[in-house]
Amino acid sequence: MKREPLIEMNNISKSFPGVLANHNISFRVYPGEIHALLGENGAGKSTLMSILAGLYRPDSGQIKVRGRQVQFRSPRYALESGIGMIYQHFRLVNNFTVAENIVLGAKSRRIINRQESMERKVQELSERFGLGVDPAARISNLSLGEQQRVEILKMLYRGCDVLIMDEPTTVLTPREVQDLFKILRLMADEGKAVVLITHKLHEVMEIADYVTVLRKGEVVDSDRIENLHESDLTRMMVAREIEYGQVNRNTVPGPAVLEIEGLQVRGDLGYLAVKDATLDIRSGEIVSIAGVAGNGQRELVEALAGLRTPLKGSIRLKGRNITDYDIRKRLESGLNMVPEDRLGMGLVPNVSVMDNSILRNYYQPEFSRGPFLNYSRIRKYAQSLVENYNVYLSDINHPVNYLSGGNLQKLLLGRELDKNPQVIIASYPVRGLDVAAAEAVFQLLLRERDKGTAILLVLEDLDDIFRLSDRVAVMYDGEIRSVLDAATADISTIGALMLGAAPTGAEHV
Repeated sequence: MKREPLIEMNNISKSFPGVLANHNISFRVYPGEIHALLGENGAGKSTLMSILAGLYRPDSGQIKVRGRQVQFRSPRYALESGIGMIYQHFRLVNNFTVAENIVLGAKSRRIINRQESMERKVQELSERFGLGVDPAARISNLSLGEQQRVEILKMLYRGCDVLIMDEPTTVLTPREVQDLFKILRLMADEGKAVVLITHKLHEVMEIADYVTVLRKGEVVDSDRIENLHESDLTRMMVAREIEYGQVNRNTVPGPAVLEIEGLQVRGDLGYLAVKDATLDIRSGEIVSIAGVAGNGQRELVEALAGLRTPLKGSIRLKGRNITDYDIRKRLESGLNMVPEDRLGMGLVPNVSVMDNSILRNYYQPEFSRGPFLNYSRIRKYAQSLVENYNVYLSDINHPVNYLSGGNLQKLLLGRELDKNPQVIIASYPVRGLDVAAAEAVFQLLLRERDKGTAILLVLEDLDDIFRLSDRVAVMYDGEIRSVLDAATADISTIGALMLGAAPTGAEHV
């Protein structure tokens, strides 16, 4: 008996100003199938799936659900057809609780939902799938990793037959990834379809049944996963060999540039999120923080950047105590930050590339004349950032939300590196980027390290941590449990420390 597709997208095209995002794409998903959608940043994957989820309307082409042609005027129409999408940039209301976000917009005949009943149902769902989210917590108090789990819960709560997941494993530990894969396989076994947008090729090889590769807005190939090798997928994605730069560890780090001593920082709910953290980062050195999301990394980074006031302890930059410095004074002293939320904290989505380029130094004489901005100089500066850091775009006057994730990150990183900092703090700098874009970002950071800059990275991928780092600081429950030499440490030791294992004296360097 011939299988009928659950979803058919036929000859879909979609353009934005200056960009052809999708061109005559045909895409099918069958019941009981986990279908991976691959491609470089800007290949058109998220646009295609946003059309399927009702966020965008195609310029041409048709969509069928279970053989019936449909037109989605909004995401609600897609949800009513059983299609839900979890985006990289979350669709959550910060002032609402987890439970309120999950039931928000869900169909219910009851006008009023009792708070206790909502939270109980969400708690049961969270426990059932092992997602560990407090239903009473406010979204604004959650890390990005925890927020992503809320998005997963939201779609599961609605019982979607087609679940589109955009980089779902980005903030998960290896154990959590395996748990998620079990959930996805169970959903597929029950006849549901999953579309998985990911840049992690090994995950595609592990979990996907079928894969479609996009490049420059068009389908390159589609095939069952057993007919392909990981190298085939890489070649189809980028149409070239990716050159992974050698990480040279022969250089000897200089003296300590950033020194953190006994730092205590409160979280949003008043608990002690960072507990007596002590760490130093030397010139010409990369120190990475490894840890499961929600163990104090965000609070530590925000305290270093001046976004939070420590309760106790000190932060010294080249011997100078900067604990009480505000954000601008820290910037002027040479401490720069690349935040994890590139389109929320790092850049302003609806503002032009040109204006975003000077968000941190618009007040300097180079760019202002009294109360007026010198747009001639700003334009030249923005253009130099675009050229020096290989940011691909159609026009520097366009809003930055027209850019792909990789180009957003290169623009953000370039803006911070261009100031010749003493210290760079980069939080999840390659989250959601494809292999080529991630490598470009890593090479920028390695080049900066070779110039003598001290770099503190917060990363989630242990392979990246071992490849890039000189030392690894492991955080658990707000504490820096151990600092290890990346050249001699092993992945099992770091994994155990991340999950709360007691360190030994030999592990601290």
